[in-house]
Amino acid sequence: MPRVVALSGGVGGAKLVSGLADLLDAQDLTVVVNTGDDFVHWGLHIAPDLDTVMYTLAGLANPVHGWGIDGDTFTALAMVERYGGEAWFRLGDRDLGTHVVRTQALAAGRTLTEVTASLCRALGVAPRLLPMSDGARRTMFDTATHGTLSFQEYFVKHRFEPAVRRVYFDGDPPPSAEALDAIAAADLVVICPSNPYVSVDPIVTLPGMREALARRPVIAVSPIVGGRAIKGSAAKLMVELGAGDPSAAGVARHYGGLLAALVVERGDAFEAPGLRVHATDTVMLTQGDRRSLAADVLALAGALAS
Repeated sequence: MPRVVALSGGVGGAKLVSGLADLLDAQDLTVVVNTGDDFVHWGLHIAPDLDTVMYTLAGLANPVHGWGIDGDTFTALAMVERYGGEAWFRLGDRDLGTHVVRTQALAAGRTLTEVTASLCRALGVAPRLLPMSDGARRTMFDTATHGTLSFQEYFVKHRFEPAVRRVYFDGDPPPSAEALDAIAAADLVVICPSNPYVSVDPIVTLPGMREALARRPVIAVSPIVGGRAIKGSAAKLMVELGAGDPSAAGVARHYGGLLAALVVERGDAFEAPGLRVHATDTVMLTQGDRRSLAADVLALAGALAS
């Protein structure tokens, strides 16, 4: 089996990662996760994408939302709301335990990479899960009506309704040494069907990251299906940021020469010089769908290598 590094954001990325984890030995799969969504809330370090991937691989994720813990309760949130505190970001009671432990460990001087590894061991997550960096890099939005917003303010508090003029990143830390080492040792890099602008760009625009990826075959899975995003703001951002109508071809243009191949939904195929476009079923409603898409990606990688 090939050694695979997956670049992932939250829910969509976590689904494909889950499929890859079913097919690959644990030591052959490393997931480098976006941390541009991370923020401090109630004094706690929240890492939404890391937690979504971790909970998914641990079999704990809420199957309806994709984020949070299945069956979690919200008693603490209700009490915060009763006191008049901020309740727009929904933290479940069990989920809260993750953030408490992470925050304490970071305050004690451990890196986010070290803390993530410890949390994964406790939950029995076998594949290696890495934050993209141990430094802070926050995804920010310049909006037409609400000024500058952080990711969670834009995406959760305002439900990604404000029109976006610009997406930028506050902070320019290096990628983690562990992430760069994993990419250097990989046979294949898979960009999961996560939002290119706010889930993948924070990773690939880290200093030196694009150069590291350029030395490896990279296959991306389009998050745009039939002109729409399966989840989130990707399609809306493509229009507002001047990338044209939402399409798989637009995703390919955004990633540019980084890609050896792009996996798209049936009916979304297009021709592009120097790019292998493979059409298959990309909508993942069941675990079987996740495994099937992962198998298609691995088979495509094998075809590229032959």
